[in-house]
Amino acid sequence: MGLLIIDEEKCKKDGICVRECPMVIIKQKDEDSFPEIVPGGEDICNSCGHCVAICPHGALSHAWVPIEKSPLIEKDLEIDEARAVQFLRSRRSIRFFKKQPVEREKLQRLIEIARYAPTGGNLQSVEWVVFTDEEKIKAIAEQTVEWMRKLLAKAPQSVPPYFPIIVGAWDMGYNSVTWSAPALILASAPKDAIPKMVDVTLALSYFELAAPKLGLGTCWAGLVNGAMQASAAVREAVGLPDGHAYYYPMMVGYPKMKYARVPERKAPEITWK
Repeated sequence: MGLLIIDEEKCKKDGICVRECPMVIIKQKDEDSFPEIVPGGEDICNSCGHCVAICPHGALSHAWVPIEKSPLIEKDLEIDEARAVQFLRSRRSIRFFKKQPVEREKLQRLIEIARYAPTGGNLQSVEWVVFTDEEKIKAIAEQTVEWMRKLLAKAPQSVPPYFPIIVGAWDMGYNSVTWSAPALILASAPKDAIPKMVDVTLALSYFELAAPKLGLGTCWAGLVNGAMQASAAVREAVGLPDGHAYYYPMMVGYPKMKYARVPERKAPEITWK
């Protein structure tokens, strides 16, 4: 059996799947023929599923992207422009979390959602490391502070002005690195990933946009990421998958507060050509 499975009773031979295939590996001999894969097409198909998604008749399935696992888009779940804008604008970075563990099922659900983010070449190579142990997260924060402390001692004029504040706060028992988040996740991709950090960033964006609908808040852990870039000790504490050169951590937890407004942002700079 080939990659394409055509329900000949449903297929209208309209060529939609032929025109939509981004790899140009589906053909029709003529208007009376059913779609088929070109010779050698199986070797370059990237399993994007466009052919399954585009057919309005439900006539086409794919061996690697079966129609049974490709649900219909439900019209009653669509949102209008106003809802979409509010949804995106209401996203906030959460730094103050309740002392409440995040259920593994919710983190699993968010990662499952994030896997639908686009990836270069549809390689889907993003992997996840999840920390829910308070002591392990604290150890990562501590290693990050030690990295900042060394930079301050070596070249105090070259570091951001907030480094002394964060280190001083840590010494007084206040964690403004991971903000006592009950969970820390790390999305990463291998060094041979086509668009490198783009896959990781898109996956984390999907994750964080979905999180509030599960009652959770997130914050990109920039200090931890900076420390990972520069410190082998921090990278070891986090434990990246082998061969993964691109990564970013994110804090996750139940927000202490609920926001009531969507603040304004400066106007975009646009160059029309």
